[in-house]
Amino acid sequence: MFHLYAVLVAAFTGILIFAGGLVTSTESGLSVPDWPNTYGYFMFFFPLEKMVGGIRYEHTHRLIASTVGFLILVLAAWLWRAETRRWVRRLGYLALAAVITQGILGGITVLWYLPDPISIAHASLAQIVFCLTMTIALVTSPGWKRAYEAQEGTPLRRSGRQGPAPDDLMLQRVAAVTTGLIYLQIVVGATMRHTGAGLAIPDFPLMFGQLIPPHWDSKIAIHFAHRAGALIVSLAILATTGHVLYHHRSRSELRRPALLLLALLATQVTLGALTVLSKKEFIINSLHVVTGASVLVTSLVLTLRAHRARFAADGRGADASASADTRIGRLAGDHA
Repeated sequence: MFHLYAVLVAAFTGILIFAGGLVTSTESGLSVPDWPNTYGYFMFFFPLEKMVGGIRYEHTHRLIASTVGFLILVLAAWLWRAETRRWVRRLGYLALAAVITQGILGGITVLWYLPDPISIAHASLAQIVFCLTMTIALVTSPGWKRAYEAQEGTPLRRSGRQGPAPDDLMLQRVAAVTTGLIYLQIVVGATMRHTGAGLAIPDFPLMFGQLIPPHWDSKIAIHFAHRAGALIVSLAILATTGHVLYHHRSRSELRRPALLLLALLATQVTLGALTVLSKKEFIINSLHVVTGASVLVTSLVLTLRAHRARFAADGRGADASASADTRIGRLAGDHA
């Protein structure tokens, strides 16, 4: 039951990122000039008939953000009451702190009239909240618990024997680096959007008809950095997924996210091209934002699964600690 709730929270966080992309893409960030109220109304009492134009995007974004904040509050409380693994409980507390900070940054963004550094931080922190909620959904799933906390291992590659699948240090490193590069690319993309550099280079795949821009300014440099970053990230994803498909094709828990990562990469590159060619059509632009977030969390899932042995040890340690506490409590009760 808890796992299904955690999946719901992660899904709503993804929807929130899409809604935030709509606000930025439609330039609706100041359509509601006050915060936390909406034109003097309590947020949830704002009349529906007044949600027109940019107000519709900004106010809907606030409603979804408030809902996500409440869902994460319940998530953290539920983890505190029911989760035996200390590190998983801490993920819940961290997610709650992050979403509260995210709300504060959103308010400052409005009250200070969209300062670029705050807007970029707001967008970047949203990705971290998504990563945290997705991680909680992953590590509370029945599949994770069976595969990473049980004493039995998964089948070895190219073997019918049962036993713990060996760690692949190369995969762990490549996947972790890829996830970090994807996040940095998203931050550069947020910088490009919030500094108005999205169309600084108006053509694709060339740049002013050439491979390298013939002239430069700050916005062209930011846009070029985003395109160069896309190439680097693509190569990193291809290296990670190629490693998985070559060395771990029999391990479905690695193969599935690897294949999904390839599909998302192709979609993201296409959406990036269409964003430029359509002159930042707002739906395409927003889909580009949320697909980038999906690329990030998929790479994160692959990275976490590549580090399965460490989490298995942590899980068994937490279970052993809980069992020891129970035994101590029983002994104390017997002597009382």
